[in-house]
Amino acid sequence: MRPTRRSILGYAWALPATGWLVNFRAIAAAQARQAKITKIKTMGLDNVPDGCLIRIETDIGLVGYGEAGLPSAAARPRIAMMAPLLIGQDPLAIERHFYAMTSTQDAGFAPSIPTASGVDIALWDLAGKILNYPIYRLMGGPIRRQVPVYSHGDGGIDWLDKAQCRTWAEKVKAAPEKFTAFKFGYTGEVISGDEDRLGGFSPTLDIAAFHRAAKAYANIREAVGDDIDIAMHCLGQYDTRSAIGLCKAIESTNPMWIEDPLPARYSEAWLELKRSTRVPLLQGEKVEMVQGFRPYLDNQVLDIVHPDPAYAGGITGCRKIADYAALTRTPMGLHSGPCSLIRWYASMHLGAAVQNFFKVENVLGPFRGNKEDMANGARPMVRNSLFPVPEGPGLGLDLNEDWLRSHLAKDDAWWG
Repeated sequence: MRPTRRSILGYAWALPATGWLVNFRAIAAAQARQAKITKIKTMGLDNVPDGCLIRIETDIGLVGYGEAGLPSAAARPRIAMMAPLLIGQDPLAIERHFYAMTSTQDAGFAPSIPTASGVDIALWDLAGKILNYPIYRLMGGPIRRQVPVYSHGDGGIDWLDKAQCRTWAEKVKAAPEKFTAFKFGYTGEVISGDEDRLGGFSPTLDIAAFHRAAKAYANIREAVGDDIDIAMHCLGQYDTRSAIGLCKAIESTNPMWIEDPLPARYSEAWLELKRSTRVPLLQGEKVEMVQGFRPYLDNQVLDIVHPDPAYAGGITGCRKIADYAALTRTPMGLHSGPCSLIRWYASMHLGAAVQNFFKVENVLGPFRGNKEDMANGARPMVRNSLFPVPEGPGLGLDLNEDWLRSHLAKDDAWWG
């Protein structure tokens, strides 16, 4: 039954005084289908190097927050190009906006998928606030109410030293998060010196590097035992020979995966790597959209797809990737990296609503700069390697503006 003006007013007066008017307008506008996007704003943070916060405002006073996968200086002109597609439009038409943003734009410009990703997350946040539902409910969840999380091996530890490995293992086993899975480094921490890297890629690794990797991962496995998963973390910098050698070096430790051992763009090198190893292969943090993952999945070279919501198409894009991966029963994890809580919470809603979900990368704690301080109220925490799905409207994230102001990127304006 369609609500009457009297029933809406009655509901509005029952709300807390500080928010009743905004909520009343949102309820009324949602019923009348009158909410409109009025502005899209950006802001950079000094401790989120690969992301830009996005704020979508409406004429009913509600706002949605997202995070794009590129710095604010790069996102801002792209938002200006994208804005005419969105200003004045219904924010609930998310699928329509997704296709408008990710198709070839006017004058033949290729779309900026990282920018569209951040806008898409903000639209989902806004939709949840307008309709008073968490995002995972809007996507048909929950499938699970707690999302599995994996973490990182500490920097500065010599993994070739068994004593240091044992000390680290004792520390993480006693920590309140009780993580059951960790990934470890790819250069100076385990394999070869940082000085060997040349502008984002690595020279071909030699037998000495493979021996160091084998010894380091054997030490880690011995220290953590059989109940904790370990994985190797790369950045897409190795050639085929090096990737095969690393897989052989760590295979006996039963690793959870090797991550991004080859460049992000698909090539037949992935087929050669898949044929050469039994180590599970994971890839995807810089792969865009389901189209980018399609050759990996069609050729069955990945054991786990690993998109980043801020790069792969936002919540909409990641859901499409998960659905395509499910056709071959391939699980989907999520990369979050040094992101803000906005991207992290978006990942949690996906984890709650996606059937073939695996794990999401941890962003809490000192390793990532205590991003939990970005939230007002109770600090978000991982316990037993699980994170409870946020239950508030939209992302379920109440931003701490004091924290945001204290981490405003240099030369960036407040929601400039």
